[in-house]
Amino acid sequence: MDFYSSSSSTISSHEEPHVLAVDDNLIDRKLVEKLLKKSSCKVTTAENGLRALEYLGLGADQEHSANNNCSKVNMIITDYCMPGMSGYELLKKIKESSILKDVPVVIVSSENIPTRIDQCMEEGAQMFMLKPLKHSDVKRLRCQLMQCQ
Repeated sequence: MDFYSSSSSTISSHEEPHVLAVDDNLIDRKLVEKLLKKSSCKVTTAENGLRALEYLGLGADQEHSANNNCSKVNMIITDYCMPGMSGYELLKKIKESSILKDVPVVIVSSENIPTRIDQCMEEGAQMFMLKPLKHSDVKRLRCQLMQCQ
């Protein structure tokens, strides 16, 4: 099974979903960006968890007050294994934020480790997906955002 999902948040059908894609691997980041754009998503990329937090307004020097970018992000997709800050640590920071806690976070990993998957889901991940992502994976994600059945 490639998907591990919890309840979904949705946006209205006339909006183009804005996804923040976080991955330290340039090739993986470009692949996710390409797949999301093919599914009519607006994409912002970050090469690590700290950059993602800065974009979201949760950087160390931003006094934990999310800036305007957070309201524009409908979903965050992050790699699990990254140097400096793992995707799990990023997930925890996002879920600790009163402003960002409702933004769905999807964790992706090349390793299918049940304890890791459970840990992420318990911490509030929307879904855990295995790499490599395929177009059908991204279509399913976008469909969840748009309340498709």
